Amino acid sequence: MELRKPYTKSLYIYLLLAGIVLVAFNLRPAITSLGPLIGMIQEDIGLAHWSAGLLMSLPLITFAVMSPIVPKLANRFSNELVLIFGLLLLLIGIGIRSISLSFFLFTGTLLVGVGIAIGNVLLPAIVKDKFPKKFGLMTSVYSTSMGLIASLASGVSVPLADRFQLGWQGSLIVWGLPAVLAIFIWGYLLKYRQGNPTEIKKVQSQHHHVWRSRLAWQIAIFMGFQSFLFYVTISWLPEILHARGMSMETAGWLLSFTQIMGLPASFFIPVIAGNYRSQLWIACALGVCSIIGYSGLFLGNSELNLIASIMLIGFALGGNFPLALSYLGLRTKNAKQAAELSGMAQSIGYILAAVGPMFIGYLYDIAHIWTVPLITLIIISAVMTVFGMSAGRDRFIGDSPSSL
Repeated sequence: MELRKPYTKSLYIYLLLAGIVLVAFNLRPAITSLGPLIGMIQEDIGLAHWSAGLLMSLPLITFAVMSPIVPKLANRFSNELVLIFGLLLLLIGIGIRSISLSFFLFTGTLLVGVGIAIGNVLLPAIVKDKFPKKFGLMTSVYSTSMGLIASLASGVSVPLADRFQLGWQGSLIVWGLPAVLAIFIWGYLLKYRQGNPTEIKKVQSQHHHVWRSRLAWQIAIFMGFQSFLFYVTISWLPEILHARGMSMETAGWLLSFTQIMGLPASFFIPVIAGNYRSQLWIACALGVCSIIGYSGLFLGNSELNLIASIMLIGFALGGNFPLALSYLGLRTKNAKQAAELSGMAQSIGYILAAVGPMFIGYLYDIAHIWTVPLITLIIISAVMTVFGMSAGRDRFIGDSPSSL
């Protein structure tokens, strides 16, 4: 359908913006709402900490597997159709995993992971296609939208389950509503589609030069470790704070506060990063915040110390994710190269991230205290900082010094 009338074009733009934001609203709450409820789920179904960690890691494993596949599906069927299919899978998964049996819990979580993985890959591509001259600004908009809804999901999960008597099942089902709205918006936008002239290209090039690039691996590992820290935090921070004497409802709201603290960084980091040739100092500052934040959780139990630590962790988590997204464009010379790097970085990165919740849960099962897991998070923060700074130097994928 051609957009000839001015009011029709304006409607399309507004619906497109709403659609992008609604997709962003679906990319985290189905996961972040789970952390504060994990204790209830464990008690109801009888999951060990390592099994609960596996539950949190399952979507990330799915992200790693699906990231190279989604572009091929989009090339064949179009970005919009595959995106709607992903949203439908997400909605079905949210419904299935709310059944109080381990099989349905894990099966539904798997479908949730597939749905989110499709959105993860397609949303940056759609933004690049529809807003090529405002990519940095739109990246800020949708990454901030993700952080906002993720923090809300963490904070209201326990109140929905307890005060509104929905139980953990009903509390999880609530987050199917953004998927329903997004499906309606993108279904309507289909009638404006004119063939997707700039679909995502095949992720791996014939020469696989990205996979041989030292810089690409630095970006992938940085993305992996920042995701490792994020998903470990949303999975286990409530339990860590509960072990410090806080109620689970308070711990859930503090997890929400952690993510709210990251919203300013989530919005401004892509804009700031795009104004400089090197982002080394940005990665260094965010890394120091992360190290100090997790060290604060390790060293003390005072309320002031915990709040200060949470603020630093939130700022670091909120800034590192959009910085990783920015590297996908800033370290490449063209769109095809960016697509190749995106597929590689998300695949490798989410493999690392998937290890996080399960591994930290396993460490707790062995030690029965949070000391060893927190030391591990401090070490991971330091390693992430090194790779983030290396990836932030003014270079491009394919430059000879960065080839392996």
